Amino acid sequence: MKIWISDTQTQSHRLVKMNCEEHSDYIYLGDLDDEALENFFKSVDLTMDVAKNMKLIKYYGYLHLFVINKKEN
Repeated sequence: MKIWISDTQTQSHRLVKMNCEEHSDYIYLGDLDDEALENFFKSVDLTMDVAKNMKLIKYYGYLHLFVINKKEN
């Protein structure tokens, strides 16, 4: 599956926008198979439901991930 990505990181959160169609402000991530896509999701957040997000991007053709950076005490 060909994926284009916009990845914004701040101190408090990370916003990852993925799309299966080319967009002018997105960067081409690559032609990812299921294993590579699963590894990418795990690199974004180890606690996310990978299977659910795989289904969502395949069905809708886009996916927005909002990950809150938790402070460790």
